[in-house]
Amino acid sequence: MPTRVAIVHDWLTGMRGGERVLEVLCERYPDADLFTLLHVRGSVSPVIERRRIVTSPLQYLPAARRYYREALPIFPLLVEHFDLDRYDVVISSSHCVAKAVLTRPDAVHVCYCHTPMRYAWDQFDAYFGPARVGRAASALLRPVLAALARWDRATADRVQRYVTNSQHVARRIRRYYNRDASVVYPPIDTAFFQPDASAAPGKSARRECLIVSALVPYKRIDIAIDACRIAGVGLAIVGDGPERARLERVAAERGGDIRFLGRLGDADVRAAYQRAAAVLMPGEEDFGIVPLEAQACGRPVVALARGGARETIVDGETGVLVDDPGGDAFAHGIRSALARSFDTAAIRRHAEAFGRARFGDAMDAIVSETRAGAAHAW
Repeated sequence: MPTRVAIVHDWLTGMRGGERVLEVLCERYPDADLFTLLHVRGSVSPVIERRRIVTSPLQYLPAARRYYREALPIFPLLVEHFDLDRYDVVISSSHCVAKAVLTRPDAVHVCYCHTPMRYAWDQFDAYFGPARVGRAASALLRPVLAALARWDRATADRVQRYVTNSQHVARRIRRYYNRDASVVYPPIDTAFFQPDASAAPGKSARRECLIVSALVPYKRIDIAIDACRIAGVGLAIVGDGPERARLERVAAERGGDIRFLGRLGDADVRAAYQRAAAVLMPGEEDFGIVPLEAQACGRPVVALARGGARETIVDGETGVLVDDPGGDAFAHGIRSALARSFDTAAIRRHAEAFGRARFGDAMDAIVSETRAGAAHAW
């Protein structure tokens, strides 16, 4: 009898870093069924859209596409509702609750953990602090998120083997779940993201930096807005999210040459990378797909020297790492990057080490190894 495989992903609402991982998993396991809390049709790549997708009751709630985050307290109930009894292998792609699915006792469960839930563990104030949601709502939400963190820890042993995107997140998994994790860097489509051979990279008349990001609190987009104003350069912001209206007000109040471009298609994002003077990452990322996509296009990255940036950016060679999280320090990093003459080919070569085939081969090997170990144990 053929091996029956299920893939579980938290939700499908756009093509971000987690969905790039999912895309390669779908390519490697073309017959696998895909389970997710919510699927916004047309929001992800055809490779993902083509398969059988099973959703939770969240799919049928009014305005779920816009307000699904408000249903966070019931996510544990929803993910445990999935029936996976017929599957021999379960691969979860989890940054929220997917890792907690219930599987058959003899099934193999490998989790690619993008991160333990930030908002439940160590970034509550960034998402739900008084400055974000108001004092009363924050006070009400604190015990809810504390309970979610307890549930997250209690369900950690439903996974046989953890895989993650960086040494930084592996340390978080060890801290919060008391589990070890293998590190497999996420895939970058280096065949698609390439330098523009027809133009001199970074020589835009606008002298403009770029951010490609979901507009959520921990990304610290407001720091980039301040830094570009101080450095006297323009900033294009690609992406959308719950922080957009606030950030537009911040940009209007503080001044500067700031453009909000919303969500763009992949080809337009690639073009934005290619013409950017530098790509910015002012927040602490668990890994960070965007810096490597930018480097695949030959563009330098200015990033906060924390988290995954230390594993993806070579300071002085493929970008500039900024030690201080403030706007002034980030502005200094931008000026430093724009004053340097980076080697586009060297930046590109660095990104090529993070290609899709490498990721797929490593995940295949880990799943096979875990299955072999489980068979021996049984």
